[in-house]
Amino acid sequence: MTETDREGDPVGGLRERKKRRTRQNISDIATGLFLERGFDAVTVAQIAEVAEVSVNTVYNYFPAKEDLFFDREAEVVERLALIVRDRPVGESATRAILNSLRRDVDRRAPQIGLVAGYERFMQVMHSSPALMARLWRMQQLGADTLAATLADEAGADPDDPVPALIAGQLAGIQQALFRGIGRAIGGGGDPEDAARHALRQLDAVESLLSTEVLDYAIRVGDARRP
Repeated sequence: MTETDREGDPVGGLRERKKRRTRQNISDIATGLFLERGFDAVTVAQIAEVAEVSVNTVYNYFPAKEDLFFDREAEVVERLALIVRDRPVGESATRAILNSLRRDVDRRAPQIGLVAGYERFMQVMHSSPALMARLWRMQQLGADTLAATLADEAGADPDDPVPALIAGQLAGIQQALFRGIGRAIGGGGDPEDAARHALRQLDAVESLLSTEVLDYAIRVGDARRP
C-alpha cells in the first residue's frame, strides 16, 4: 500500500512539493536581496540566514550563486528550440520564432522585460561581471541548442553550416529585442513605448531577412523540409 499524506497524496508527492516551495522561497529571497543591494554585495550566507535555511541547503538547490539570479536558465536556453519544435504545420522555424516574439510583446510578457521595475533587474545584471559572463554563456547555449533543433527539423546533413548560421541570426534577433527593451525601460521609459518600439524592431528585421531564412524548415504534416 502506498503511504499518503493527510490530503491523500502520496508522500513522495508531498516531499516534492516541499522541495519546490523551499527552492522558490530561497530564489525569491535572493532576488529581493540582489535587487536591493546588488548581486556582488550579497553573500550566500546572507541569503541562507534570511531564508532560514543552511548554506548547504542553498547550494543543494543552487550550485552556484549565479544560479540564484538566473533561476530559470534551463527555460531560457531551451526557449527558441521549443518554439521551433512546437510550431504548427505550414509555419517555418523562423516565422514561428518571430511570431512568438510578437505575441510576447503584444501581451507585455514579463520575461522579455515589459514590466515596471525591470530596469533594476538590468542594472544589477550589468553591474556584475559574473552575471554578464553567465548571460553570455546562456546565449551561446541557446544558439547551439537552436542550431541542433533546426538541423533535426530540416533534416540537414551533419556538415551543413546553414542551421548554425540561421540559429545565430535568430538568437541575435531575440537578444537585440531584449537589449532594445532594456535600454528603453532602463532609461526611465514607459513599458508601452518600449513595446511599440519592439514591434517596430521585429517588423524591420523581418523585412531584412531573405526568403531562404524566413521559409527555412517549413513543417509539412509530420515531415520537415528546408
